[in-house]
This record gives sequence, structure tokens and C-alpha cells, in this order.
Amino acid sequence: MTGTLQLDKTTQLDELSINTIRFLAVDAVQKANSGHPGLPMGAAPMAYVIWTKFLKHSPTNPKWFDRDRFVLSAGHGSMLLYALLHLTGYDLSLDDIKLFRQLHSKTPGHPENFMTAGVEVTTGPLGQGFGNGIGLAIAEANLAARYNRPGHEIINHTTYAIVSDGDLMEGVASEAGSLGGHLGLGKVIYLYDDNHISIDGETELSFTEDRMKRFDAYGWHTQVVADGNDLAAIEDAIHKAKAVTDRASIIAVRTIIGYGSPNKAGSHDVHGSALGVDEVKATKENLGWPLEPDFYIPEESLTNFRKAVDTGKQTEADWNERFAAYKSEHPELAAELEMLIAGDLPADWEASLPTYTSADKPVATRVASGKVLNAVTPVLPGLIGGSADLAPSNNTYVKAFKDFQKESPEGRNFRFGVREHGMGAVMNGIALHGGLTVYGGTFLIFMDYMKGAVRVAALSGAPVIYVFTHDSIGLGEDGPTHQPVEQLITMRATPNLTVLRPADAVETVGAWKVAIESKTTPVALILTRQNLPIHPNSTIDNVAKGGYVLVDAENPELILIGTGSEVSLCVEAQKKLTEAGVSAKVVSLPSWELFESQSQEYRDGVLNPGVKRLAVEAGATFGWHRYVGFEGDVIGIDTYGASAPIKDVMANFGFTVENVTERAMKVLGR
Repeated sequence: MTGTLQLDKTTQLDELSINTIRFLAVDAVQKANSGHPGLPMGAAPMAYVIWTKFLKHSPTNPKWFDRDRFVLSAGHGSMLLYALLHLTGYDLSLDDIKLFRQLHSKTPGHPENFMTAGVEVTTGPLGQGFGNGIGLAIAEANLAARYNRPGHEIINHTTYAIVSDGDLMEGVASEAGSLGGHLGLGKVIYLYDDNHISIDGETELSFTEDRMKRFDAYGWHTQVVADGNDLAAIEDAIHKAKAVTDRASIIAVRTIIGYGSPNKAGSHDVHGSALGVDEVKATKENLGWPLEPDFYIPEESLTNFRKAVDTGKQTEADWNERFAAYKSEHPELAAELEMLIAGDLPADWEASLPTYTSADKPVATRVASGKVLNAVTPVLPGLIGGSADLAPSNNTYVKAFKDFQKESPEGRNFRFGVREHGMGAVMNGIALHGGLTVYGGTFLIFMDYMKGAVRVAALSGAPVIYVFTHDSIGLGEDGPTHQPVEQLITMRATPNLTVLRPADAVETVGAWKVAIESKTTPVALILTRQNLPIHPNSTIDNVAKGGYVLVDAENPELILIGTGSEVSLCVEAQKKLTEAGVSAKVVSLPSWELFESQSQEYRDGVLNPGVKRLAVEAGATFGWHRYVGFEGDVIGIDTYGASAPIKDVMANFGFTVENVTERAMKVLGR
């Protein structure tokens, strides 16, 4: 099906404006000779309706807090979003559009929140944006429930998204969709670009379930619009969705991918490559668009879109006036909300951190972590989080607060269910919404299930906190399927992700301090199931340095380096070595990333150049030679674990004082 929009369904100005979106996308993809023109061409009408009829936003202030959020989960169709941002007056010029997919441009191949004003979340891997939208709506619901007061609706915005077949196929969307349905998030409105095409061809090759019945089962409000060019029907469906306040909404809009292309519309040929010079010409002729110049924007169309600038300024000004009245009537609440919006922390919050000394009994770092959470959450109004059905094991439940549920959106404990990947994507949305600091817990082994979301968090600069417990083969009887080996180095290899494996309760407090204060970097806390002694020289502040001397020695011959539970082994081995006449020092290295950020002088003072080294960590040895060099050694585990009591498992793989001492002597050639 091709041709012009039916004039009985829209006005000429609407048609002109929609085609402006289409051909900005077509021309940008063609100029780059790379991209996905089909989605913008087919989905332009629904996007136009959202952005001109419903979206509450302020293009001159993209970070205005009470704006509606728009997510293009189908990030491959990024030119749809870039066209909308330029046309409605965001800081994205036509020259930026012309640099689509070029080095250092504001218009990268997939939308990136840190690159382009107006892009809320980084979408690329399909399904992530779907989950982000659920997180954005959760943040809105929580803040609204806690800070709005009668006569003062200060937090009141909607999350809109355009999602694709690929999004709905990905398992992360099922996890997030199920959670969103359970929570009854009435301010979620997703428009599903139901074009029946994926890269392989017709979606019927692999995707034949009734998608709307599936979302009915999740508890969503569902609708179908039979014609993606019927603006009145799309608008009516969105109005109906907004009227449903106790359920998330999804609207299946039947579109034609590559709409207007005489030879490629409705086929996978238009999904992921430029139309080609001849087909661009044919499409422009078919839809009555001027052949020249490229990137043509009719004045009437631009004027129509740019109404958003003045409307946004007025809407924002009205909100500022209402906030001033709210602040006058509720000064303490307003001050707290302003602090959260600014991303600040209470001035004296560190005073709430629990303290430990070496006189205290050994304690698992997961337990110490739970104590930190329960101590600081009451004084940190922005801190919220939960677990993927492992709260008792992860120690992530905060007793002073309710659960976040449909009937109690003010709650600050989340029950994510057994949905690690969904939890990761949802947390990214919460973090990028602003106003809240979010944590989520699971076993370290299940980081594998959420790795996609972890990577996007790191790329996005989303300050998410991961509470990964049961951190090694020390898990014991559950065996190799539950004993992490390669997960630590996987995360250390991920740019812009801070990984912290504390050695005891004191370092755990320090690790939480680092995590809470992080602004643009996700932080992973790696915590033990087993109890660990508290070391006399461990300190909160040293954790922020990434590594420090825990046990010093004069003119050391050897440096023992440990993380987490293995620091205790190093300390005990150092005593044995001292008895044997070997001068050895112990370094606790909880975070490679933080250690690498220190000056060379500091690092050399911790890891003395020229001194031989032995690293001990119950994980993969890969990467450790950056610290021990070719003359040093690593005690680690490069196989899978075993099912047995912890003492037997650790001994079987060489994590004993005797083995550490013996390997240390070998490093020294003795």
C-alpha cells in the first residue's frame, strides 16, 4: 500500500508536517547511506500525534522535571526522534541532522541520552527502552505519591513510547511488561508499531502470538488502531488510554513500514538500509514532495511544529508558579524535592553510616550491606530499591518502609520478581528519570541474565547500584551453576562501570558510600555469603581509593593482593611468611576502576615497583597480570566450581592459607 494520506482523515497541514518527518529521515539515511528509514516513514503519523497533541515538554529546557517522557524503544528508527527534536525546537540543528551517523555528531545511529538533548534514555538493544519506560513511570508514581499534596500536583507526567515487533519479541520486554501490568502503572502509554516486518522478513516467520491478548494477560489496557495513517483514531485511542488510570496501556497501530515507497513499502528491504537514489526520487514523487532540495522543511510545517517552544515555555512557567505556591505551603517537602531534583544529598547523611571495629564478630558483607541500607535509607529520601525475588538473601529489604505496589506507590521497597533482565532495564529508567537513587539485588551469577541492561547503564551514565551477593565458589553446595567465576572480570571489562568487592564490613560501608555518591557511573557491589573477619586497618575512606595497604611491612620482598573474602587469606598468609622470615605486605584492592583513577605516585606507593606480587581472588585470573606482572602469580579459578560445603570447595581450589603461603614462596624462588 502506498500513496498520500487520505485527506478525509487529516488536514493538509498535518499531511505536510508528517511528510516533513518522513523525508528528513529519508534524506538523512540516504546521505549517510546507513540507517533504518522504514520505521520513521511508517510511524511518523503516530509520532506526530503524540508530539503535537499530547506531549508535555519544553524544548528550550529539555530537563524540566515535570515534562512527559518519550522513549523511542525501537532505537534503530532514530531519525524519527531526531526529526521531531529538530522540528519542535530542541538544540539539534539541521546541520546535525545532515551529519546523521557521522563521527562525533549529535545524531548517532541509535539514540543516546548523553549525546542529544531531548533523548531520555539510550535505546539500541531492542526491549531495553520498553523496560526503561516502566522505570520512568515507576519513578513518577513514587515521587508523586510522596510529594504531591491536595491542591498541589507538582509531579504529574506521562511516559509515552513507540515500541516495535523486535521490542516485543525480546524477553526483557516480557519481564518488564509483566511487572508494569502488576503495578498498574496508569501513566504508561505505549504505541506499538505493528508493521509485521523484521529484518528476516514477515514477522509470521517467528512471531505469531496474539500480542494484545498477551498484554491483556499482563493486566494492561489494550487497543488496536487498524490504520496507522488515521490520525483521528490514534488520537482517540490515546485519549482513551489516558482515561485509564489504573493500568498501563498499549495501542497496536497497524502501520506500513516504508510508507510511501512505491517499490519497497511493506517489505523488509526498507527496514535497515537506505532507499537508494532512484527510490528516494520515486517516493517523493509518490507523496507529492519536492525533489529538491534535500532536507526540505516547508515553512508552514516548521511553524506548526515550533508552536511547541512557546507552549512549552508557558507550561513550564505555569508549573514554576504552582511550585512556588506549593513551596510556600509545604516548605520542607519542597526543599527536599528540590534537593532530589538537583541530585544532591543531605549535608550530614554520612553520620548515619554504621560503624564496625575489629572487635566485632565476623560478618558477611551481604549482611553488612543490609545494615547500611537500613541505616541510611531513612535519611536519604531518594534511595529506593529491591531485589529480583532474593531480598532475604541479598539483604536488600528496608524495614522502615512499605513495598512499592499498586496500592502503595509511596513504598520504597521493590519486588522485581524473578526478572533480572527486566529489573536492570527498569532500574535504568528510574535512574535516568531523575530524583531517585535506585539499587537492585540478585546473586552475582545472575548478572549474566541482566548483562545487557548493565552495559546500557554504563554506556548511559545511569548511576544504578547493583547489589550482587553470593560472590564466589564460596557459595558452596549450590554448585557450579550458581558459583560465579567469570562475572567479575566481565564487569571489570565494561567501561564506566565501577566494581567494588569489599574485604569486610568496614569496606562494605565504604563501598556503599562510593555508590551513593556516584553521579554518572553505575556501581556494582560484590558481596559474600560467608562471614568475614573485620580487619584492624580497613577504613571507609580508603575504599574510595580503590586499593590501599592493609598490612604494611618494612622493605617488602612480596606484596599479597586480595579482594573480598580472599583478603583474609592474604592477611593470615602474611603472618606465616613473617614467621618464615619473609617481609610481605598486604594490599586490599576492592576496586580496579577506582585504583586506576589515582595518581601514579599513589599507586606506586601501594604496589611498590620492582616488588614481586601474588594476587588472590576466587574468580577468573584473566586480567590480574596487569597488577602482578610476568614475574608474579595469581591464585584464582579458571574452571567451574563444585558442589560441596564451602570449606571443602575453597580447599579444593587452593584457597587456603597453606597454599597461599606456598605459592608466595614460589614467587620468591624459595
